[in-house]
Amino acid sequence: MTAIHAPQVLADFIRAHTAIGAPTLVPEIRLQLAGEATVLWEATEASLHESGLPPPYWAFAWPGGQALARHVLDHPEIVRGRRVLDFAAGGGLIAIAAAEAGAARITAADIDPFAAAAIGLNAALNEVTVAVTSADLLSDAATAWDVILAGDVCYERPMAERVIAWLRAAAAGGTLVLIGEPGRAYAPRDGIEELARYSVPTVLALEDREIRETRVLRML
Repeated sequence: MTAIHAPQVLADFIRAHTAIGAPTLVPEIRLQLAGEATVLWEATEASLHESGLPPPYWAFAWPGGQALARHVLDHPEIVRGRRVLDFAAGGGLIAIAAAEAGAARITAADIDPFAAAAIGLNAALNEVTVAVTSADLLSDAATAWDVILAGDVCYERPMAERVIAWLRAAAAGGTLVLIGEPGRAYAPRDGIEELARYSVPTVLALEDREIRETRVLRML
């Protein structure tokens, strides 16, 4: 790990460029959130002396994550006493919700080192314990968890196709798989069951509308 990717350096960067806030649909959870995407994106590239980096997904509470976190908090029996994975966790909103709902063990997975640092900060803010991994889990069978929660993972075709295939395999193996899906183009059309629907306020700088109707889907 280079010095610029050291956990403390990343944590200091996140604190300097975000503020503590709460997602609209999940006000009981506090997160380090960014106010403006472009400014943070540019600051990230300047800090790392790199261009073409992925957007700072970890700094925003996306509608799929908010809906799934709300559903878990309102239905804690989904995760209580179980091993839970928050896949493509971003800032860890869903993982924190699972911890607060009584999950026995929570892992938040995101390949972005900034996300990993943000998850640690956000878990500490909410006084919960969340394990963090930056490994690419899609190369392995999803056998280590009883429940997989994935919020807003269907926005790009290559990723969506790979992720959905992995999640389907996990569901076929007996894992409970839930997806927070706010109407992305590459969301699964079949082999799913809608469990709930939420109207999630959004930011026009990030989305094309002020409200996203977001479904919680179970993978069959």
